[in-house]
Amino acid sequence: MADKIVALKVDVDTYAGTRDGVPALLEDMARFGVAATFYFSLGPDNSGKAIRRIFTRKGFLKKMLRTKAPAAYGIKTMLYGTLLPAPMIGAAFPDVLRETERRGHEVGIHCWDHVKWHDYLPWFPKHLTAMELGLAGARFEEILGHRAATTAAPGWTVSPDSLEVQDAMGLSYCSDGRGTRPFYPVMEGRRFRTLQIPTTLPTADEILGEHGITPDNIHDYYLGQLRDGLNVLTIHAELEGGAIRASFVRLLEGFAAAGIRCVTLGEAAGRVSGAPACRLFMGELPGRAGRVAIQGEEVP
Repeated sequence: MADKIVALKVDVDTYAGTRDGVPALLEDMARFGVAATFYFSLGPDNSGKAIRRIFTRKGFLKKMLRTKAPAAYGIKTMLYGTLLPAPMIGAAFPDVLRETERRGHEVGIHCWDHVKWHDYLPWFPKHLTAMELGLAGARFEEILGHRAATTAAPGWTVSPDSLEVQDAMGLSYCSDGRGTRPFYPVMEGRRFRTLQIPTTLPTADEILGEHGITPDNIHDYYLGQLRDGLNVLTIHAELEGGAIRASFVRLLEGFAAAGIRCVTLGEAAGRVSGAPACRLFMGELPGRAGRVAIQGEEVP
């Protein structure tokens, strides 16, 4: 087990997740001496607008019911951007970002408007893609006093234009997709130069309620899935820092008992050498409604 390494990636999607979930995760990670990479949504929380996915994404309603999303995310969150105004996340909680970095975690950009990117990126003109990342980058620098070194796409949703904009930002690496190992992306025949560190394990919302996996045993599932070398696990502030917090603590206990080291994605990226170029495409994964960016075959 000592040869297994876990890079923890924390997606922070919402106002409530930033306010409540991140401090909870910081507390739990501090108990175990664990560092992670936190990706923050920095603009408006328009979570309520995601309701339209019931009509546009096959399996979305089933997933919402299976994972008890309304209870996990809260009624107010489910109404932001529709019946309730969309609160601005980064402006409301700059101290949460600062405290996360102060405690030794890596902090990166998730997005400006999570729902807008997730649902509409394929139809964005390039200037709108650049504007969304530019707004997030400006707010990030305003809060932390330095530029972001990494981004992670909402819902693992990418386009050739988004990869091009990331290249222009001079990032150290990104974590935009799902796959098996670090690589340089080639999408629709275009090659990009920013290293990708993909998520290798399924997320809790993809597997809870499937094949007997529950909040009480999901930690055993993850411990059994770890392979030698680098494993990348994406967690969500709203779930592992809230509704299934106890499950995440049991997982951290399992890592500690097995001698498994947790690292930031930046530390993992710093150890990469000779990463291949691989195709990146939008495809489907079990348990997830809609398409995500998936690492494909190597490209000469």
